[in-house]
Amino acid sequence: RRLFLSPSVPGSVAGPLPKRGLRLDRDSPANAQRQSRRAGSPEQEASLEPVGDGEAWLEPCGSAQLQEMENLLASDDQELIGDFSKPHLLPTVEGKDPGLKYISPGTLAAVLSGHYSSFIGSSVVVDCRYPYEYEGGHVKGAVNLPLQRDVEESLLEGPILPQEGGKRVILIFHCEFSVDRGPKIRSCHEYPRLRYPELYVLKGGYREFFFQFPGHCEPRDYRPMEHPAFREELRQFRGQSR
Repeated sequence: RRLFLSPSVPGSVAGPLPKRGLRLDRDSPANAQRQSRRAGSPEQEASLEPVGDGEAWLEPCGSAQLQEMENLLASDDQELIGDFSKPHLLPTVEGKDPGLKYISPGTLAAVLSGHYSSFIGSSVVVDCRYPYEYEGGHVKGAVNLPLQRDVEESLLEGPILPQEGGKRVILIFHCEFSVDRGPKIRSCHEYPRLRYPELYVLKGGYREFFFQFPGHCEPRDYRPMEHPAFREELRQFRGQSR
């Protein structure tokens, strides 16, 4: 329950801040868009680039994308992140658990490609699968934290501090399908004192991401949890998970 607790934040909050009239923070796309118009940001001249082996394409991080993010953050219907300080940066999709925020494989690929670098200071992909699954193929740069104690030790003993300039720290959790292990570990936190208030779950998990964006995976492969060669490892880790 102490996961993500921060002693620097008050222990109680009356409730969410009103959404209407919400001021965009310093890292908002509105400010970034105005600055890029003045400075002639190279992002405005970005062109479409294929991901991986050309299986899928990402939108350029130009003025149209900045406008889309500005509209997303300014929307009255957009829910605030865990500490109620600002709206979610990443576009979300419907998932199994309505209490969690899910993102699509395409959104994760955009984050990995740097399309949100103007607003994100640090992003961590947390792979909650068992080690033999991770070793058989994982998202590039992802950290393997299969058990709750692993998450607590990694993210609390060496916490990621707030970024300069108001840039965000976001965590993205997933398992094989993001149906059980990923959402379960991600939800082990306690409101309203959050160490990491902006967290997401990758919809479809590693399986769906690998099939859409194999170029963002290493090794470029997918090992299922119930692989017949790792039955003993599966039995052991299931016992630890309980």
